[in-house]
Amino acid sequence: MTSTTTGRARQKERTRRAISEAARELVESGAEVTMPVVASHAGVSEATAYRYFPDLVTLLRDAVADTWPTPEDLLGEDLADIDDVGERVARATRAFCVRTLRQERAVRALVAASLTGASEERPAHRFEVIEYALAPVPAGPEREELAFALAVVMSAESLFTLLDLCGLEPEQATASLVATARRCAAR
Repeated sequence: MTSTTTGRARQKERTRRAISEAARELVESGAEVTMPVVASHAGVSEATAYRYFPDLVTLLRDAVADTWPTPEDLLGEDLADIDDVGERVARATRAFCVRTLRQERAVRALVAASLTGASEERPAHRFEVIEYALAPVPAGPEREELAFALAVVMSAESLFTLLDLCGLEPEQATASLVATARRCAAR
């Protein structure tokens, strides 16, 4: 490999890293997260950003892959001695909502990209959280049915519906989802 090739490879890696770091900074600050905004923040053109990342979801996956905690990290301490499924589900729903609201603009961008077909894949952290919360429930059709019901309740889409269409404040929306999740678990 020549020094020119090595230099180009290093420059490409620096550019890629700058774009990813710009996205991460925007997510962490709660700012708007779009490809044009990320590109501008990184000091590159939008076309350059798209050369490195084909869509916003791919970029955000790269930029924040390590920022969403594992279910154990998110819930382990809070659910350690809780066997009551309703309480476990309620606490998991609250933690999910708090975490989603902390990165709300990025989550909204991911949801929008998947809904518009701009990306076929997006993270689905809710399923890991639901499985962790349902640990005491024996495997079988009832657990599966409860997990499906909770996937509708414990979701960014449900949270955003309560915020945007129902006009609830974040804490009210969270409380509504927590109560609904608890009712699902009580069936």
